[in-house]
Amino acid sequence: MCGRYVITNPVSKTRKIVKTSIKVEDIENYNAHPYQNLPVIKKYINGNTLENLKWGIVPSWSKKKDYKPLINARLETIDEKFSFKKLITLKRCIVVADGFYEWKKEENYKTPYYFLREDKKIMYIAGIFDNNQFCLITEKASKNLEEVHHRQPVIVNENDVNRYLNLELNGSFFLKECKKPILKFYKVSKDVNKPTNNKISLIQKTDL
Repeated sequence: MCGRYVITNPVSKTRKIVKTSIKVEDIENYNAHPYQNLPVIKKYINGNTLENLKWGIVPSWSKKKDYKPLINARLETIDEKFSFKKLITLKRCIVVADGFYEWKKEENYKTPYYFLREDKKIMYIAGIFDNNQFCLITEKASKNLEEVHHRQPVIVNENDVNRYLNLELNGSFFLKECKKPILKFYKVSKDVNKPTNNKISLIQKTDL
């Protein structure tokens, strides 16, 4: 599961592939977390748009007031789950990020790690949305990452963003077959554990 990530200057970083942005500011968020409004790329007839959606989908069929929003969808079962199968067909988006956090279980505690592209380029994470809400799509972690966690976000390269957003293509099949970027990771401060902490030091490498 992916529950935290980093995104800085989203408008500037997506200028090449996004035609317009709607109420998105070039701010720095070093601890993006569920239920926040965060920038995603959506496709419209007149081009790609960057806009803010809330992280976490409450299915339209849910009648429970206390229903916990869904922040991740598994690629392996996305075509089978009632909550997701229509969204992967009709409502796809790309979540933009610099990197993401994951925690490694070690005896009685968890150690946070920061993951980023090996080439340090922006991440384009496959997502789905419904109304003003979105969630990330995850898959089995690649071999070099599974020592920390068994899952990771599905990340596509920049030249595949428009292909994923093209609803004429089978979304889940494309994500399973497309080439993924190589990632690297390192240990970071436990300060990231608190969602209200939001500073650049959260992504600095630590040996503690």
